[in-house]
Amino acid sequence: IATPCLIYRKNWIHEKMAPGIRALFPCRKRYIQEKAEDAVSHGISAVVNLGAGLDTLVFRSQVLASLPAWEVDQPVNVAAKRKGLERALGKWPDRVTQVAVDFDHEDLSQKLRNAGYEGNEPTLFVLEAVTQYLTEDGIASTFDFLSKAPTGSRLLFTYVKQSFLDGDDIGDLKMIYKSTVQKGIWHFGLNPETVADFLAPFGWEVVAHESSEEIAARYIPETGRTIRTMPIEPVVYAVKR
Repeated sequence: IATPCLIYRKNWIHEKMAPGIRALFPCRKRYIQEKAEDAVSHGISAVVNLGAGLDTLVFRSQVLASLPAWEVDQPVNVAAKRKGLERALGKWPDRVTQVAVDFDHEDLSQKLRNAGYEGNEPTLFVLEAVTQYLTEDGIASTFDFLSKAPTGSRLLFTYVKQSFLDGDDIGDLKMIYKSTVQKGIWHFGLNPETVADFLAPFGWEVVAHESSEEIAARYIPETGRTIRTMPIEPVVYAVKR
């Protein structure tokens, strides 16, 4: 009995500190997986997950299971994930290559080439909960790399609304704002109405662009529950022209 109670208490605390967080993550994960699997139907032949963290997309999706994948992140995250996944799976899958990189200071393209990614075929690129942590230099170098992606490649990324970073639309997320923006952890944001213009110079065209509320509305009703989501981080699905 104690364990479920402790889990409930932990979830309750998280929800009080960051209202909507319990719905944000599972809904976003499901949405991104569906779009990633859609990308396979459009001919992508590899997956590059930038800032993969502990995400399990390329491990849990049966549709992506036949594709080579590269997971890019900071060295400490790469090591922690490998340890955890090897403990869970028994063996790290040969088709998934880890790449340790500092997005703000290292050449992403060179790091991937050194790890065996040639970048000659349409690729699915994923940046989930990554862009807000990057500096302007990090954003510039990352999207410069993405601008060289083969035609037909697909991109899934999330971003934090600029109005939240500016402090104009915090709502009841004051604790999140203090712990991320005021502490200098989150740097980059976008205005939803300017996303297409942001991507265009890099050769990307928006296919779908949905708010966290729209994404939650896809999945929450079928659970029979009424759960709010955190309204600050939309998801963009784009194609390389």
